[in-house]
Amino acid sequence: MPEYDERLLLKKLAPITKPQLANLKTHLYKQLLASLRLLKTAENIDLQLSEQLDYARLLYNKGLKHQSLKILEKAKEMAKNNHKFNFLAQVISLEKKIETLHITRSSQEKVEALAEESREITGHIDRVSRLSSLALQLYRWYIKNGHARNVADEKSIRDFFYKHLPADAHAITDFYELLYLYQSYSWFAFIRQDFLQYYRYSQKWVDLFHNKEVMIGVEPGHYIKGMHNLLNAHFDLRNYREFDRTLERFEAYAVTPVANLHDNFRIHTFIYINAAKINQHLMEGSFNEGLALIRQIEQPMHDSAPYMDLHRLMVFNYKIATLHFGAEDYSTCIDYLQKVMTGQADLRIDLQCYARLLHLMAHYELGNYELMESLTKSVYRFMARMKNLTVVEEEMFRFLRSSFVVSPRELRPELEKFLDKIKHLEGNRFETRAFAYLDIISWVESKVYRKPLSTIIKEKFMQSKHRA
Repeated sequence: MPEYDERLLLKKLAPITKPQLANLKTHLYKQLLASLRLLKTAENIDLQLSEQLDYARLLYNKGLKHQSLKILEKAKEMAKNNHKFNFLAQVISLEKKIETLHITRSSQEKVEALAEESREITGHIDRVSRLSSLALQLYRWYIKNGHARNVADEKSIRDFFYKHLPADAHAITDFYELLYLYQSYSWFAFIRQDFLQYYRYSQKWVDLFHNKEVMIGVEPGHYIKGMHNLLNAHFDLRNYREFDRTLERFEAYAVTPVANLHDNFRIHTFIYINAAKINQHLMEGSFNEGLALIRQIEQPMHDSAPYMDLHRLMVFNYKIATLHFGAEDYSTCIDYLQKVMTGQADLRIDLQCYARLLHLMAHYELGNYELMESLTKSVYRFMARMKNLTVVEEEMFRFLRSSFVVSPRELRPELEKFLDKIKHLEGNRFETRAFAYLDIISWVESKVYRKPLSTIIKEKFMQSKHRA
């Protein structure tokens, strides 16, 4: 059916009743999952380990203790080679159970080795659990709030990080412990806008996989996320050359069998690569080329929407709006910003604030001065309520309010004063948060020097590229 219609289905399946249909659907769903599990076991190390553990339990329940222990030895070796210590804990737990309840003629050395393994794995699982929880909580903080807004946010996130970071964090050597440690440091640095540290730990995250390439197939989701973060770090630091190299490597990975093994990984690779390409156009000032890219990926993006989270959709809509703003298509820019502004209230408060500010700037460019006064007050109130106002935004609102009553001849000196004020703030980490979302300086320079915004950004890009 193109759309599920239960009444039509019951009519076709008569004399089956509605309760019977519900039971049939549940049974069918279980059979589909069981079939998928059989089909996909060879492609997933977790499923293979679960299967081995199931076999060992079945043999043990049949009284075949020695055969069960042989299966467990194989499963243990597989789990160790792939750093799957959670499964290893289950394997050793069953092994200890068999050794405790039955006489298996195991040597004393084997029993002691089993006890030592159990202690080591318990410590490892505890560290992985703490580090993965820390990474998750930091990521959740960012998804809700965005970057640290002020000194209080900075102190709060710093205290939280060091309170939950294990004391022996820098002595660890295991793959998963290092993975979650690097993730935690990456999010910690990104929230605080320490983009240099964000780059360093994103690079460590990716290098962890490149140094042990077998793990790219075991944990493709973490590898894809690491490449995405590394590209974002290069974008934030305007490392043009390294950005291009990393993007090329990511695109090469996207056509490998591993990247296309599951829909989840294939779709996320597609999303992150195209997000990076949009960032590339924003860095280079090639806004029209960026819009051409959007037209190419629009249908695949629409098809991928059910697999995308609300945060990713919000970021995409904001970036597309920014491309339209740079291409001087302010009406379409406003349409995309509306999607961000009417999104989930508790998601990326910072992005919602800057979407409103860009929305205000688009109306300014369209000359909708009759709306400007009420819009300016509304946006100012919203940002103040969300505690998202910095000196840059204060100066922006001050300029916009004064520009309504200034003649065109007097506007340029006002713009020059505004540019001079915000240029001095580029070195302040909490003030430059605004520049991470909106290139306000380039926008004001386009007004002062009477050049298109795209030209100003292209000139900066060419100068930076030449210096590199």
